[in-house]
Amino acid sequence: MMAAARDTARGARGKRRGRAGGADAAEDAAKRAPLGALKPLIPFAAVYRGRIFAAFLSLLLASGATLVVPVAIRRVIDHGFSPEGHSFIDSYFLALLGVVAVLALSSAGRYYTVVSLGERVVADLRSAVFARLTTLDPAFFDRTQSGEIVSRLTADATQVKAVFGVSISILLRNAFLFVGAVAMMVWTSPKLSILVLGAIPLIVFPLILSGRGVRRRSRAAQDRLADASAYASEAIGAVRTMQAFGMGPVTTTRFRGAAENAYSAALASITARAILTGVAIFLISGSVVGVMWYGAQSVLSNTMTAGVLSQFVLYAVFGASALGQLSEVYGELAQAAGAAERLGEILATEPTIRTPASPVAFPQPPRGEVAFEDVRFVYPTRPGHNALDGISFSVASGERVALVGPSGAGKTTVLQLLLRFYDPQEGRVRVDGVDITAADPDALRARLSLVPQDPTVFSGSIVDNIRYGRPAASEADVVRAAQLANADGFIRALPQGYDTLVGERGMTLSGGQRQRVAIARAILKDAPILLLDEATSALDAESERAVQNALDHLMEGRTTLVIAHRLATIRAADRILVLDGGRIVEEGTHESLLARGKLYAQLASLQFTDALEDSARPRDPHLRREALPAE
Repeated sequence: MMAAARDTARGARGKRRGRAGGADAAEDAAKRAPLGALKPLIPFAAVYRGRIFAAFLSLLLASGATLVVPVAIRRVIDHGFSPEGHSFIDSYFLALLGVVAVLALSSAGRYYTVVSLGERVVADLRSAVFARLTTLDPAFFDRTQSGEIVSRLTADATQVKAVFGVSISILLRNAFLFVGAVAMMVWTSPKLSILVLGAIPLIVFPLILSGRGVRRRSRAAQDRLADASAYASEAIGAVRTMQAFGMGPVTTTRFRGAAENAYSAALASITARAILTGVAIFLISGSVVGVMWYGAQSVLSNTMTAGVLSQFVLYAVFGASALGQLSEVYGELAQAAGAAERLGEILATEPTIRTPASPVAFPQPPRGEVAFEDVRFVYPTRPGHNALDGISFSVASGERVALVGPSGAGKTTVLQLLLRFYDPQEGRVRVDGVDITAADPDALRARLSLVPQDPTVFSGSIVDNIRYGRPAASEADVVRAAQLANADGFIRALPQGYDTLVGERGMTLSGGQRQRVAIARAILKDAPILLLDEATSALDAESERAVQNALDHLMEGRTTLVIAHRLATIRAADRILVLDGGRIVEEGTHESLLARGKLYAQLASLQFTDALEDSARPRDPHLRREALPAE
């Protein structure tokens, strides 16, 4: 089962990369240049040119101060220990102390500017990725686990931050130091420099080739970590169901398997980096040892002074140390490239639902007219199955229309298309005469208020949740909306009233309470078109009657599309559309559809026979209500 889940996750990632604009080209570029995946970070850093300039200035000062030290040591060795050079010793070391002070100050400046730049860039990157996620259409999230997305925002961004902050600082310092050391080596002894520089290609090329393997293994490690995070997120989100069915040990075993897969992938990446580091240190240190041996022979033959050799060896050590640290940082950057690539995929993904270049404006004031014209739609995750198959209907301003039908008939799909969570493959959806694909999605959704069957309540206070429908609403408006939704009573009974924190997903509230908070949110938004998806399904009989009265008041003067199976809701509709297999198979009032004796009558006789038998009698307030199946 875990293997199947991993295969599914890999397949989903493959689909995402296929959708992302330029993702294939980016992948090819990354294969040629392991650090190519870091390119998405460049625009974020380019904004802070002043800080980058300060970092480079600090790097130049620190590198220059470091490179002066061997020159001072050479003079001390060659001249300072002679009788005539004794008076220069104090001045040499005093000057060296000044060099050390410059080195310390510039190094502190380098660390601050580079690391703070890394923190700033990663914070901007996180914000940009999250902002892009908020623009992506539901089709993206249909095939992407929320846990994997969170992993990209947290683990991947942390990986990039650690490397982009500290490692970039080390990379730049050692790059400057290496170039300076090589230049000073050539100036000190061209003959010895030829030997050292000739060995560099033998050192660098294997590092570049092995770095590609490090990046590939790092990407695999991040993918496996995302799989484990996604599974953990799903399990924790359903902890009550897990414990109710006694699935704790099984879930733990499955997560342990996912964690082991992440560990194995990370171990492969660590092993590659360890080998890379070991090979680099041996090659670099070995070349320095060889040069020192050759230089010692030159000193013995009096063709070079001990001071010159000491100066050259120090520069060689500086260069070798810098190159060695560059190899380590290169491995870390290659590892971060895998994380940056995963973040870059999200940034490169373009939403399917987007605002046209010249959006058509909706008429003012809103009329609340809705029309579906020969609409055909297939969900991306279910190709070959028509969710809607040539459906056409219109809803006049202020009309109440109920959508009824068996599970999978397409009722919820109608609301999804009206909200423009998806676009139909054929046909048009119009609101107030405007094709919604030609309009701004935000302007469209401003005219719609939704109360879903499974309401979303965010962690935070109740007042914040109700204000989600209109953030600038006054406290009086919030209270009025809660009163109309029959929520004011239970809210005031809570310890902090409207300021009570409801916990993650509102788990401290009952299902009916969450539903009434969602209804209050829709009431507060006060949109001209109301969408009710089983809005009273989670309420008890007493609360349902009160909320139904509030909804009846709310629906006055508004266009309403309601998915319903409650008899009272259906009978209150001006029209009923009966859907089956993505088509409208019946249309009419409650009484006319019963008289026809077709699908609606069959559903009615099966699901609320008792209610139909009692419909002619005065309603008992304790009457048991039966229901049609929800979609």
